Amino acid sequence: MTPIRVLVADDHPIVRSGVVATLAAAPDMDVVGEAVDGVDALAQAEASAPDVVLMDLRMPALGGAAATERLLATANPPRVLVLTTYDTDDDIIAAIEAGASGYLLKAAPAEEILAAVRAVAAGRTALAPSIAAALVGRLRSAKTTPRLSARELEVLKLVAAGHSNARIAAELFISEATVKTHLLHVFEKLDVTARTRAVTRAQELGVL
Repeated sequence: MTPIRVLVADDHPIVRSGVVATLAAAPDMDVVGEAVDGVDALAQAEASAPDVVLMDLRMPALGGAAATERLLATANPPRVLVLTTYDTDDDIIAAIEAGASGYLLKAAPAEEILAAVRAVAAGRTALAPSIAAALVGRLRSAKTTPRLSARELEVLKLVAAGHSNARIAAELFISEATVKTHLLHVFEKLDVTARTRAVTRAQELGVL
């Protein structure tokens, strides 16, 4: 069986060497390079054509999410498995939106990391349980939180500042009728019927 070619990108030498040792001990994997940052990862990926890149997120020169996006825009892109210490929503979403096929934490056992590399190499997704739970929570929150357009949000912010429709229209260079239309859409999305309640409801939901 042809070994899975893996490139490891991590700016911490001790962590990187530990990951490399774990991969090298697996009979079905071949470590084809070690990168110290995102820029190095791009260069080494071009030179060694890995099947999977194990990518840290926060690195100097170029972070993991940006490097992932650039890697996946190449002619024959590898699959990317994020391996990081960070599990904040913003980090997770940035990596997934960049195109990463998996997301693991560095605290994961060696067998879990190896299994994730195999899964990603085979075209599947590999997510740590805590990461999967965070994504589900984020999706549920997105479904329950109304989305205001950029213009509706501008109008609502000016309402919150105490401005009248006439002043809002003047500041945004739109007609008063358009301001009223935007406010009606805001009321509908927030399920309210008054300006003051629209502001307080938006604040409760974290929209404003």
